[in-house]
Amino acid sequence: MGQKVHPIGFRVGITEDWRSRWYAPKAAYAEFLIEDYKIRNLIEQKLNREPPFAGCAGIEIERTRNEVKVVLATARPGMVIGPKGAEVDKLREALEELIDRKVSVNIKEIKNPDLNAQLIAFDIAEQLKKRASFRRVMKMRCDAAMAAGALGVKIICSGRLGGAEMSRTEVQKRGSIPLQTLQARVEYGFATSVTTYGSLGVRVWLYRGIYGQEVDVEAEERRPAAGRGRQRF
Repeated sequence: MGQKVHPIGFRVGITEDWRSRWYAPKAAYAEFLIEDYKIRNLIEQKLNREPPFAGCAGIEIERTRNEVKVVLATARPGMVIGPKGAEVDKLREALEELIDRKVSVNIKEIKNPDLNAQLIAFDIAEQLKKRASFRRVMKMRCDAAMAAGALGVKIICSGRLGGAEMSRTEVQKRGSIPLQTLQARVEYGFATSVTTYGSLGVRVWLYRGIYGQEVDVEAEERRPAAGRGRQRF
């Protein structure tokens, strides 16, 4: 049986940065770890499992002596912030009540959702919940990711697909996914789609190139058209 390692955990500390950045003495370590888990759980519940589904793809936690700093990466910052910052204030108050510490919440916008594995997984899970054709949805998301500049994408859906009696696994793949190359920037996303006939799992691997040499889609779009088609002799 193939044992699959988590692509982000495999790279953390080598090419990927830690998702929680703080130092604690031995006596406080367990308490801080549980606090981190509670923070992530609450944000996941409020932003990803309840309407209007803001699509929070990344949660980073930093601690100083006085406060806990939470950075949220989302493709819909307007939904997280709310009118005049009302929603983000509610979220901050809920987090402060949960861990009984001063919390600051920062929002980071994801410019291109088609190049984020976690957002692709959320989108597929949401469409499967609405009884969309799983093969069509997977194919469309693969094509959209490749068109956005990804060098490779792999999507795996598992469960009672299409309401079938027996669960199975469906795979769609485009381009290359060098999972064993630590210098390769491979993003991973996972989402669960809770349907009337059971839960479906969605996993997404997205290859964006070697670290430091990723395709900058926005820079490509800003370049003048004449410079793109220049021939070399």
